[in-house]
Amino acid sequence: MSTEKKDLLAALGPRLRQLRRRHDLTLAELAEQTGINESTLSRLEGGTRKPTLEMLLPLAEVYAVPLDELVGAPRTGDPRIHLKPVTRDGMTFVPLSRPGGVQAHKLLIPPRPDTEPQLSTHEGFEWVYVLSGRLRLLLGDQRVILKPGEAAEFDTHVPHWLGPDDDRTVELLILFGAQGERAHLKARTT
Repeated sequence: MSTEKKDLLAALGPRLRQLRRRHDLTLAELAEQTGINESTLSRLEGGTRKPTLEMLLPLAEVYAVPLDELVGAPRTGDPRIHLKPVTRDGMTFVPLSRPGGVQAHKLLIPPRPDTEPQLSTHEGFEWVYVLSGRLRLLLGDQRVILKPGEAAEFDTHVPHWLGPDDDRTVELLILFGAQGERAHLKARTT
């Protein structure tokens, strides 16, 4: 086996773990959704078990990524990104970049009038740009309203929540760096 293929296989476990964490799934939840034994999933993520196609197909389906992206297959020269929206917690994420490094998504957040904002924290750094609607950003003790054309960036270790400020869906671009990578853009403060 070539060194390139060995490197590709060695990177698969960490990629699978990163996707599971990005989707906020435990091994038990993933096992339930895929029908793959929890210990098998753990060994796949740890690199001690080589995956079969029967294992990769349900994982690609749960993570809503094409199989070639799941395994990190070399690019074929087609620069298009196949947009496959994912709905999570009532929000629709449309990927605008391939997995790895800083991720770009278009995010649609519909109004949720009977839901109290729940601030959360996680690894990473986010940059948001409002395309339409009014975004309410709760960041620690701050409450910020962003209108179309405005941007914000913040460390996701700070408790935060994003949602519409009124009864309309808010549409935004979001860049997210899982390990705290920053987009090389700076938001102006007012």
